[in-house]
Amino acid sequence: MKITKFETFIVPPRWLFLKIETDEGIVGWGEPVVEGRAATVKAAVEELSEYLIGKDPLRIEDHWQTMYRSGFYRGGPVLMSAISGIDQALWDIKGKYHNAPVYELMGGACRDSVRVYSWIGGDRPSEVGKAAKEAVEAGFTAVKMNGTEELQYIDSYQKIDEAVERIAAVREAVGDYIGIGIDFHGRVHKPMAKILAKELEQFRPMFIEEPVLPENNEALREIARATNIPIATGERMFSKWDFKKLLEDGYVDIIQPDLSHAGGITECKKIFAMAEAYDVAVAPHCPLGPIALASCLQVDATSHNVFIQEQSLGIHYNQGSDLLDYLNDKKVFEYKDGYVDMLHKPGLGISINEEFVRKQAEVGHNWKNPVWRHKDGTIAEW
Repeated sequence: MKITKFETFIVPPRWLFLKIETDEGIVGWGEPVVEGRAATVKAAVEELSEYLIGKDPLRIEDHWQTMYRSGFYRGGPVLMSAISGIDQALWDIKGKYHNAPVYELMGGACRDSVRVYSWIGGDRPSEVGKAAKEAVEAGFTAVKMNGTEELQYIDSYQKIDEAVERIAAVREAVGDYIGIGIDFHGRVHKPMAKILAKELEQFRPMFIEEPVLPENNEALREIARATNIPIATGERMFSKWDFKKLLEDGYVDIIQPDLSHAGGITECKKIFAMAEAYDVAVAPHCPLGPIALASCLQVDATSHNVFIQEQSLGIHYNQGSDLLDYLNDKKVFEYKDGYVDMLHKPGLGISINEEFVRKQAEVGHNWKNPVWRHKDGTIAEW
């Protein structure tokens, strides 16, 4: 079997899909994208495809090493996201070739389902209490929200009080035992993160996420000393090498690699295993489309330390198109009592509605995250 063709589709709301074809008629789908840089990653996929056309798609590890190591410059969000989507598509082909779900080719499943959480609130969270209650009524046992708007290095206690008030509203709406993930989104610098984390302890959050930007991970030492809340990070880290020091330092409790950014199925399986050796939990990042989520679930099935999975159904980014719109079987991600079952069909376990993909690719998108500024005119972290 040989790889014969790569085809990419920029589709709303902010995704990039990849279809890889073979001379035996088996096709695989992947989701290589950096949110806000879809066209850039598309170009990287096209460049990497030159290594793979005419090659055996089943030699996934060799292809991964070729794509990563054959270039003198490596790593980073664009290249690793391109590799991720290609890797997902190759695993989809391999599973279909062997008539087995991907997890069976990685040692088999160690779980039947995985807990999922629902996003509430948008970039500037409001009415989160009502949204949280609706999520719980829909069967979710955990929610996640942005904790703050933009914050300066040193900011006012008014903004701290506003964030605390929002979390208090959520806790009051859902009761004592629903999990609440609070995403600092890298918007909070170390001085304010220590204050905010301590203030939020009373609400017993499930975790705080990205309390500082990943380039400032050394600050997690001080934040961990300031709070007992589990600390999560990792969505903007792109390889096992990026995670190595984070795990060695021992200040993180949950890692959140993204299977469309951190090297795909091949690399993330290794990262999850590294975390297990440090007694660190995994909550894979996935605010993306159906191919990314299916890829997560395939690795989740084989990973003992995954405790919850992010998913994007109904997320505020998905206006106009949602992840089920691109599937032939829209029941495949059916959430029951806050859990989703593993995917048992061959490959990634989903069937893409290619006709709809092509139709939406004619619409396309040019999604960019908002650019925020502080009152003094300086750029704020989004």
